[in-house]
Amino acid sequence: MRSGATNTVHAPGACTSEKFYNIFFFILSMPRTAKAKKEKKPSAKGGYILIITEKPQAAMKIASSLGNPRSLSENGAPYYELEREGKKIVVACAVGHLFALKQDAGEKGWPVYKISWVPGFEKSAWTKKYYSLLAKLCRNASEFIVATDYDIEGEVIGLNIIRFIAKQKDAKRMKFSTLTKNEIEDAYENISPTLNWGQAMAGETRHYLDWIYGINFSRALMEAVKKAGSFKIMSIGRVQGPALNSIVKKEKEIQAFKSEPYWQVFIFVKNTELKYVKDLTKKSDLGQFKNLNGKKAEVKTEKSEQRIRPLAPFDLTTLQTEAYKFFNITPSRTLQIAQGLYLAGLISYPRTSSQKIPESINPLGIIKKLSGEFNTKLCVSKKPVEGSKSDPAHPSIYPTGETAGLSGEEQKIYDLIARRFLSCFCDDAIVANKTIISIVDNLKFTAKGLGIVKKAWMEMYKIKMQEKELPDLNGVFEIDDSRIDEKQTQPPKRYTPASLVRELEKKNLGTKATRASIVETLYDRGYVKDSSIRATPIGVALIDTLEKHCPIIIDENLTRKFEKEMDGIQNAKKELKEKEEKILEDAKGTIDMISKKFKEDEAEIGLELVKANKDMYAQERAENELTVCTKCGKGKLRILYGKKFKRYFAACSNYPECKTTFSLPPNSLIKPSKDSEGILELCPECKFPLLLAIRKGKRPWKFCFNPACPTRKKAE
Repeated sequence: MRSGATNTVHAPGACTSEKFYNIFFFILSMPRTAKAKKEKKPSAKGGYILIITEKPQAAMKIASSLGNPRSLSENGAPYYELEREGKKIVVACAVGHLFALKQDAGEKGWPVYKISWVPGFEKSAWTKKYYSLLAKLCRNASEFIVATDYDIEGEVIGLNIIRFIAKQKDAKRMKFSTLTKNEIEDAYENISPTLNWGQAMAGETRHYLDWIYGINFSRALMEAVKKAGSFKIMSIGRVQGPALNSIVKKEKEIQAFKSEPYWQVFIFVKNTELKYVKDLTKKSDLGQFKNLNGKKAEVKTEKSEQRIRPLAPFDLTTLQTEAYKFFNITPSRTLQIAQGLYLAGLISYPRTSSQKIPESINPLGIIKKLSGEFNTKLCVSKKPVEGSKSDPAHPSIYPTGETAGLSGEEQKIYDLIARRFLSCFCDDAIVANKTIISIVDNLKFTAKGLGIVKKAWMEMYKIKMQEKELPDLNGVFEIDDSRIDEKQTQPPKRYTPASLVRELEKKNLGTKATRASIVETLYDRGYVKDSSIRATPIGVALIDTLEKHCPIIIDENLTRKFEKEMDGIQNAKKELKEKEEKILEDAKGTIDMISKKFKEDEAEIGLELVKANKDMYAQERAENELTVCTKCGKGKLRILYGKKFKRYFAACSNYPECKTTFSLPPNSLIKPSKDSEGILELCPECKFPLLLAIRKGKRPWKFCFNPACPTRKKAE
């Protein structure tokens, strides 16, 4: 599994101990396990070429692209052998990171900086068979090629295998954006003689920072809670903190918002509604709009046409945003699906920030391949529309032209990607704008209409554009009627998972590959809830506490500074070691400073967090209360979760005196169904509270849980 920018120990990093700073980035004297020391060095004579991939599916695709492989396995770990141009090639895989960071023996408490690489199977036994197979295959290999995903994560995965298992200083590198036969062959024939050390060192530095920030500050929070007499799994990190801070600020802005009245004035001319050009904030201004009925109004119609260019091709963030908008698929789920489509050879590498479609991918050839599935006759341009963002490693996300039977969410995401790509080769759409303008007593009223004259790319890629027809009105007409609507100003909108990912990108917090997982971690920790993201009491208290005692932890400027410096390592051609050392020294100094202050205020911090945690549980209990018990009339029915059977049920709070229970749908998250005002919705038939059953990848199901309800009997 790849590690995100949240606080896990699966991400490679580097040690700040004296021995770390005395070595260059490619020297092999970094910490090793006892087992690794006993392994034999690879033979330089008569061996085979060993290609190392990131995932089993990628290994199969690469082997099949380079020849006619023989499929083998050892203890369930697959690998492939083939011949190409008289050379024996073996293709084997990792399963994401095979190494993780672990603090050195004897290191206790926090802050801790002395950490070493260890095989990941110390925490995940499932990876051991892949580690063991690679160790065996490396012994007899004479040439090593890294073919992991071409980004900073993939580079670190490959680097660790090369230096710790293969015992090599460097390796050749295949670079590709799709797992198609032509691109794999091209990547093999035009192989790079060395790893991408800029990517490797940027990745190591990034994950080292994530480790020392995440582990140290998460331990600090949990230790404070423990000393306050409680326990709760808590975490905070250099990106997670600023992300939560943004949500809490928005929550406070919403809570502090005071709705104010405003007025909108409308007139009707020839059955057409026109609105006064301004919203009125003073009730006293309404006097001038009295007695409009029956007055003469000068009316004219203005027309114009507007050309609308196709949207730019997908980078990861825009794909995640559109998938959420059209299908309500979360950013993390979208990335998971896209990764699967990439491994199946159906789309290009999804972790990209590019909006470019280079000629090198043969886009016209792809369009031709897609002609059986889509109306490619709309693709009349040979030069595509592109966006401004670029990525040195990969182009935008595009379909490869390969086909496979898909369904459900996979089909939706693939269709979205293919249509977006194809639309970039379509003509501009033409939209007709119409504006009716009416002047009465020097008061200006307008109505706006819109019609699509030429769909062009909009026929290929559907967008949410509401057409509105208006008549052509010119001359002097009598006002048939008028209306004044009183409305209330609305608070700012909450973030959704997709808009939060977009906000993190705009602020340059995290990476394209980790932002979605950061959002998921905020949910997992109980800091936020709901699809329209609300900060929970513990989330608000955590930010308030850190802002009071250690504000630098949630300072997005500090995180952005480190992001910029790590980007500098990735793009640098030299002095990688010096750049890494400076970042790590700065981070260590910052953590030491924060730790000192945190320990001084530890007791107060713990008490504040414990109180917030109790408040959150009380709030959750209140939110899950449904109605007075229908049997005893004393307790309240509420939603509970049974750990033994791992499912939700409804039961009376007057237990054990009242043992009334109701079974609820299994394999679902159950919540009360509430309207936009937060009021519990009732069944129209029996007046029982309505519940929502939420399942991954499916629309929420609203149902009545009363077994005697007529709606239940109809469903049966």
